[in-house]
Amino acid sequence: MPKVSVCIPTYNRAHLLPYAVNSVLAQSYTDFELIICDDGSTDHTAEIVSQWDDRRIRYIRQPVNGGRSRNMCSCFKAASGSYFIKFDDDDAITPEFLERTVAVLDAERSVDFVCTNHWIINQNNERVESATKENSSKWGKDKLKQGLIPDLIRETFINQSLQVGSTLFRRDCLMEVDYMRPEADGCEDFDLLVRLAIADKQGYFLPEFLMEYRFHRGQASLKQNLHFLRAKVFCIDSYKFAAQELEKLRSHKLATTQQALGLRLIEKGDTVEGRRILQQSTQVLGSNKKIMFGLMLSYLPIGLRKLALQVFRRFGPKDYTEQVREASTAVNSKCFFENS
Repeated sequence: MPKVSVCIPTYNRAHLLPYAVNSVLAQSYTDFELIICDDGSTDHTAEIVSQWDDRRIRYIRQPVNGGRSRNMCSCFKAASGSYFIKFDDDDAITPEFLERTVAVLDAERSVDFVCTNHWIINQNNERVESATKENSSKWGKDKLKQGLIPDLIRETFINQSLQVGSTLFRRDCLMEVDYMRPEADGCEDFDLLVRLAIADKQGYFLPEFLMEYRFHRGQASLKQNLHFLRAKVFCIDSYKFAAQELEKLRSHKLATTQQALGLRLIEKGDTVEGRRILQQSTQVLGSNKKIMFGLMLSYLPIGLRKLALQVFRRFGPKDYTEQVREASTAVNSKCFFENS
């Protein structure tokens, strides 16, 4: 029986999957199984997987597309290793990832999971140092020291410093907390880490950059954002903290997430629900500028709403994720014209 189960859930990513799979096969630590769970892909994923002749690879194909959470649960249920990691089909782990994280879990019996820092890569598999540095700073990873994480609830719920895709877990601890809640689909990584913290599990941080997280175009559609925001509202609303300070922060985080969801619903055209959720958020946030802007937008025709938001986003400040995606597009365009 392998010591580590590496799971890659996938769906219609045949063009990206080889990079993820090959990163596992290139590991310096070799006592692992690799489970590829295909959520009913309609592209040539099955053909791509057939190219690997490696007994450590298990390919599970769902007969129909059942959604991310169901597919990830299938990965987890199929795993047999004592240690477990799941990362997405467009990401990768560096050759030393398993060697370094397994060593910690082997040596520190009280540790339930080991999280590492990670690179930001673009759609051309290139590491982007500026975005990596900004990402590390934005989420507070640059402030975490190697060793036991002293305040896991703060790092998972408030700072959101940790990432499931760059973390090796003891599978037993994931079974104890119910690995994946279907209602958290789209926000399942955040939810899992917070629930581990609430359950008093122990995390360990390795500041080494041992994983590659990809930014590419098409990750931030309105549909995806709505799905994520609905899931996050569910998650935050379900938590209860003993400390009054944390409950106050939870209430504020819930309201700001409801505000974002309300604005997105109004943009989509779900005017009644959007207004209701925005007004609900005012109970904590009051009538701030964003809420007033959203309510005013809700009285415009849907076409004008989208136009107003497009103008607002065009002239608003761009974060590092948008910069990486635009840089990738620029590189591809340059290559196209140079080769024409």
